[in-house]
Amino acid sequence: MKIEGLFSLGGIVIIPLVGFSLLALALILERLNFWLRVQKRSEKAVRQFFALYHRDHASALKKLEGNDDLPIVRIFLAALELNDPTPTEFKLALETAAQAELPLLRRFSTVLETIISVAPLLGLLGTILGLIESFSALKIGDLGATNTTGVSGGISEALISTAVGLVVAITTLLFANMFRGLYRRQLSLIQKYGGKLELLHARRSEFK
Repeated sequence: MKIEGLFSLGGIVIIPLVGFSLLALALILERLNFWLRVQKRSEKAVRQFFALYHRDHASALKKLEGNDDLPIVRIFLAALELNDPTPTEFKLALETAAQAELPLLRRFSTVLETIISVAPLLGLLGTILGLIESFSALKIGDLGATNTTGVSGGISEALISTAVGLVVAITTLLFANMFRGLYRRQLSLIQKYGGKLELLHARRSEFK
């Protein structure tokens, strides 16, 4: 089916549905690029930092600074760059920085959830409007084969908007769930290595 045919058959609601689909596509591509970068480099950068931390604190810090575009690295730097913090201050700095990074990790999740919820409703609205238009063309007392065939064709055409709405919602839902899983995985990584860094700093403070 050609695009112009889809617009003519789906009705007026196809316009916002296409807008939602383009918006969802743009946000999905942005999130894919973000998560591919974060997942590929975060754990490697942190492991390299811990490998250097025991031997050369300055080199370890410099290693982190070279990866400051990663959320977990910015969290670590917020605590490590404090001037001689106590263990409590160090922990508080880590927790505060982690909270500041959470909105970035969950960016656009509300918009994607809105698209998932609204797209099927718009499709249903288009179907209802199409059915109203189809039955309004059927005159009472005139139920000949030609007219009923036309109504049946109109009903099948009206369902196009529902199909488009479901396709947009299902596709967006699949990616939103994937991003939610990546968010949880990154949060677990932050908690795991953040706790390890707290422990190392506490031991380091004991020997001062």
